[in-house]
Amino acid sequence: MADTPLQVTGSHTKQEEAPSIVEVLEDAAKRGVAAVQDYSLLSFRSLANLATSPHYFQDTLDQMDDVGVGSLPIILLSGFFIGGVMVLQTGAQFVRFGQTSLTGDVVSLALVRELGPAITGLLTAGRCSSGMASELGSMLVTEQVDAMRAMGTDPSRKLVTPRVLATMLMVPLLTAMMVFVGLLGGCVASVFSLQLSAVEFWRRAVDILEFPDLMQGFIKSLAFAFILATVGCYKGLTVRGGTQGVGRATTQAVVISSVLIIVADLFLTKLSLYLSNKIF
Repeated sequence: MADTPLQVTGSHTKQEEAPSIVEVLEDAAKRGVAAVQDYSLLSFRSLANLATSPHYFQDTLDQMDDVGVGSLPIILLSGFFIGGVMVLQTGAQFVRFGQTSLTGDVVSLALVRELGPAITGLLTAGRCSSGMASELGSMLVTEQVDAMRAMGTDPSRKLVTPRVLATMLMVPLLTAMMVFVGLLGGCVASVFSLQLSAVEFWRRAVDILEFPDLMQGFIKSLAFAFILATVGCYKGLTVRGGTQGVGRATTQAVVISSVLIIVADLFLTKLSLYLSNKIF
């Protein structure tokens, strides 16, 4: 029988070899390094844009309203009950030794140094980092970012820098509000649960604080704000896969920023304690 173009001349098919574990790990490492490089470049440009014009002040004000005012209710509510819980937990231990007056000292230091910046950063990351990723991802999917580039506008200057600047301005203020409301909640809990005088609680809570404690909380809040804003913007501007990719980027932004905040907290705490002993 004569051969025809549609005739199968043999059953030998070349099968692609499955990649080895080493190749898979190597590709994953390369993608990870490339992602860190792109994220670092975007973070650097977001701050470098502040040194040159144009500046989008109205966009920054809009983002300050969204990050600061929008996050205020959840910050205040969480801070009040966190302060109350801390008093109940620590006061129950101090009662055993008859040192309930130390409750204000412990709660104040914990809120200013650690819990205030960390919890504010995590709550703001859950609300704002995901919002930035979804908003920028939607703009990228609908080709608004490409249109912005075609019109000669730098997306990092127009979209990223206002969000990073607004977040770094608002998160320290939110942290201060959370610390104050947390102390207020702790005062209420100490008065009704430990029968401790409100005047004594506030006096001990204020007297125990020193300048290094305040600087430690301020530096942490700035670093956490920078992390959550840049991660949210980066995940939004690197969306792949259409609308489903926007959902994945939103989830990844919250997870990555939360993990980075917790990891950075350890190193910032160690650095702050070292500098407080050497400088202040």
